Amino acid sequence: MRVLKPAIVAGLVVSIPWTVLAQNLVTTSKNMYGTPGGLIDMPTAEMAHDGELSSTVSHFGGTSKTTLTFQITPRLTGSFRYSALNEYRPGRGGPNPYPNGTYYDRSFDLRYQLLTEGQYRPGVAVGLRDFIGTGLYGSEYVVATKSIGDRLRLTGGVGWGRLGSFNSFATTGTRPTGVIGSGGLPTTDRWFRGPVAGFGGISYQATDRLSFKAEYSSDAYLEERGGGQDPGSNMFQRKSPWNFGLDYQVSRSVNVGAYYLYGSEVGLSVTVALDPKSSPVPGGADTAPLPVAMRPRFSASDLGWKTQPGAEDSLRAQVAETLAGEGLILEGIRLEGTRAHVLLRNTRYDVEAQAVGRAARVLSRTLPPSVETFTIGQTFNGMPTGAVTMTRSDVERLENAPATDMFERVTFGGDAGAWAGMAPEGGSYPRFEWSLGPYAKLSVFDPDNPVKADIGARLSADYHVAPGWVLSGSVSAKMVGNLDDPPSGRSGAGPGTLPKVRSNARLYSMGNDPRIDHLTLARYGRLGEDWYSRVTFGYLEQMYAGISGEVLWKPVDSKLALGAELNYVAQRDFDQLFGVQNYTVATGHVSAYYDFGGGYHGQMDMGRYLAGDWGATVALDREFDNGWRVGAYVTKTNVSSAAFGEGSFDKGIRITVPLSWATGTATRRKNDIVIQSLTRDGGARLNVDGRLYEAVRDAHKPQMAKTWGKFWR
Repeated sequence: MRVLKPAIVAGLVVSIPWTVLAQNLVTTSKNMYGTPGGLIDMPTAEMAHDGELSSTVSHFGGTSKTTLTFQITPRLTGSFRYSALNEYRPGRGGPNPYPNGTYYDRSFDLRYQLLTEGQYRPGVAVGLRDFIGTGLYGSEYVVATKSIGDRLRLTGGVGWGRLGSFNSFATTGTRPTGVIGSGGLPTTDRWFRGPVAGFGGISYQATDRLSFKAEYSSDAYLEERGGGQDPGSNMFQRKSPWNFGLDYQVSRSVNVGAYYLYGSEVGLSVTVALDPKSSPVPGGADTAPLPVAMRPRFSASDLGWKTQPGAEDSLRAQVAETLAGEGLILEGIRLEGTRAHVLLRNTRYDVEAQAVGRAARVLSRTLPPSVETFTIGQTFNGMPTGAVTMTRSDVERLENAPATDMFERVTFGGDAGAWAGMAPEGGSYPRFEWSLGPYAKLSVFDPDNPVKADIGARLSADYHVAPGWVLSGSVSAKMVGNLDDPPSGRSGAGPGTLPKVRSNARLYSMGNDPRIDHLTLARYGRLGEDWYSRVTFGYLEQMYAGISGEVLWKPVDSKLALGAELNYVAQRDFDQLFGVQNYTVATGHVSAYYDFGGGYHGQMDMGRYLAGDWGATVALDREFDNGWRVGAYVTKTNVSSAAFGEGSFDKGIRITVPLSWATGTATRRKNDIVIQSLTRDGGARLNVDGRLYEAVRDAHKPQMAKTWGKFWR
């Protein structure tokens, strides 16, 4: 698992040159808070492109903000922000209370566009800023934006909280004023309460790249001015409510801004935006697939090959060799006079529909003309996961037709009985695979040490003993890093009422001696037509050893899946060798997964966590056809906010970036990123490789339907 700072997400998650990013999309202008809008420090009613993911870094007045923003739907925007306030003195000023002289703050925003802009009607949006953080930036607003011609945009709105702190004209009740609490809880007692003030601004698009902005701000910046009580503690002098600036579109995905703010300060911002829906390599860079071979007329009735000695062995070898050229490994094959069952291991394509399409082309070129029906099955670690059945005549007839025509003609199946008794293809088992390469572990959001990292080398190996049996392990050695630095006082894990099941992670990074990351024996199998199973035993992850068992019910054509997992584990010694400590726990969950359609996928896990606490995790992801995923999760257990510590409960953002999106070349490699505000002991879950749902779903109908457009690619 990797935890990355939003400022470097745009660069590290895709691992591709900036020149490639620059070809991706025209980014919507972002303000100093990293949210879409044509102003500077104030919000507007504008929305980014649907699905756009952007990272904005801005600085002025002793404050640096790094914001990750995702356009969740065409009208809903979410943002996560990490701010560093240098020489910040909360309340009434006084000496700086933070060890390094800088206060680090985390905040979340949401906003929704109530009305889209029309010919005479402005766009209208409502927003919550820092609605689930410490409240330092807490504010709410209603704002309207209207275009006048093609270049001029006018914005006006009213705000509460910080946006109602300067020159207010009304009030909507009493608003709590405390900030810098434990954070993490929705500040519902403040929403749309307190003084109300107006703000507004204007933006002018001078050229295709350059725009000018001016705004009137309703933020008095009381916190940065020592609560407004001690001018000597000001982070900056607020002399005017007026801000002025310009934005310049450097490239299609990079935007920079320069501003003069509050009559005393110069500010700068840089935004990098990506469009997950559109690859930087249009059309892809894969080699062309083999063409479909058309059978001679009247040849389909010729079964003479069945009586030829050695014919089947020769066909098996030819099919295996041709599939290997396409990055597909033949795990098993059963040939009948008019039908072929082929079981594949996909080593190249991150889209299963593309793997099935390539296999169908190969079978059309290698099997005798009498074989009319192809059943192409996929595997995960030797376990059959799903199959697609089609006729050869459709493959021949529809090769140049839209992929949807073929989709309407195929059938999906998951019956394990179809593969029962099929002998593994020669050379498939036993099989040994290994890799050696560098690794990097990053940790962010320690309140007084925001970025820590370890860099080293890792040797990994898998020994596939037989279908469904895998012996797996990895050993790593740290070269340099500071993940083992002692935590600061503010970054502790609360009052210590919970077992330290995750908060002592730094102790597992001490020293540079080789350590065992994991060493496991796993068994995958089918329990019935719609049932899958996994049992994993050994040193399961960096911090825990034991046994993990899982069952999954997932019909091949269903959007719903149900699962259950039970684990019994002991905490490993800090040297990550073979010893364990005296902390043991039984943990497990029942899970429900559902594909809502439209690219939205939900998951709920309910059960017992590593600290012995009981609760649930709810996650919602937006998934794109090319493998991109952007989502968030929340875990709430019976641990109180005080016992949990800063952050109140576990939550985070997760992003999956397929490498094929960046390179245009088929590969199963991807980058999984989890951005957590803090790592605590409450709501902590065991990390186990090869959980069943993600292993199975890609070969089933709902998921393949999204990516079927690549069947002929």
